[in-house]
Amino acid sequence: MIEPFIHNIDPIFAKIGGFYLWWYGLSYTFGFLGVFFWIRRNRTTLVMNLNEVYNLTILISIGVLIGGRMVEVIFYEWSYYSSHLWHIPAVWLGGMSTHGILFGSIIGIMLYSKLKQRSFFEIADVLVIAGAFIMGVGRIGNFIDGQIVGSVTDMWWGVKFPDLEGFRHPVVLYDGIKNLLLIPFLLMIKRTNPPHGVITAHFILWYGFLRIFVDFFREYRIDFFGFPPGQEFNLFMTLFAAFLLFWFYRVKKDSPMSSSRISQSNLRQKLWFKQVIFTFLLAFPMIIPSDWTQDIPERYGKRHPGLNYSILYPKIDASHKTESLNETEK
Repeated sequence: MIEPFIHNIDPIFAKIGGFYLWWYGLSYTFGFLGVFFWIRRNRTTLVMNLNEVYNLTILISIGVLIGGRMVEVIFYEWSYYSSHLWHIPAVWLGGMSTHGILFGSIIGIMLYSKLKQRSFFEIADVLVIAGAFIMGVGRIGNFIDGQIVGSVTDMWWGVKFPDLEGFRHPVVLYDGIKNLLLIPFLLMIKRTNPPHGVITAHFILWYGFLRIFVDFFREYRIDFFGFPPGQEFNLFMTLFAAFLLFWFYRVKKDSPMSSSRISQSNLRQKLWFKQVIFTFLLAFPMIIPSDWTQDIPERYGKRHPGLNYSILYPKIDASHKTESLNETEK
């Protein structure tokens, strides 16, 4: 008989210069690397040289980090950050939104498309497959951290998370599996040679629609205008993507792939600087723990002995989060 899983995984794998390095943050590193190699593999289709591959990957990575942070700050934790503005840049205390990660990556692609005068959907249709991989890997990091949890369950696969009563649905694993299963589905659609934008619209549609059902098992710690904020984003994505599919199939005429030549001028002179920036973007996310902003030593001290308070990791009053979670459990 399979025994219930009691979560006691150490979420920290190293410490450098006063910063703790997290398995969750490492998932961003793997995700950014996955995007880079995917773009490089498809650079002939995308009509890009290696320098442009770095440009696009860097813009997406920056968009992911800024978008994930700002959506968390504004929509999920403004009650805390409105009185602790100096903590907004302190990502090492936690606080990243998956919806913000998705929106930020879209902004990164849009900015690149604008700068290069390229079709957004021409590029996005190739990259959403890598995006599904990032979102799937990131959820594994969430689970290792033991943060985002589901409602109490008596199913045999329930997980006993740290500092919480009862066995609960591992909703981040549900969501991660959902994201990874989108990859073969999107590849199947790609083989049908659909109009530009259709693959992107399918990704947005099925990401948002299927997550509605996943999130029924999740316990949100706050409400946004009386509703769980994640569900509002899910519903918006679903409706918006359905409109896009209608638009691309019934209204918008398809346009051919860009025929621009791949420029190789001054490639070596420009490349080293982009490599330095990208290396920094690979290393930086490792300091980010999962889920909301919190008192790191108090929250993780039992699973990582020797985790102490410091200037970087001060005491944080998380009472407003606890109260919100308690209200959800009532």
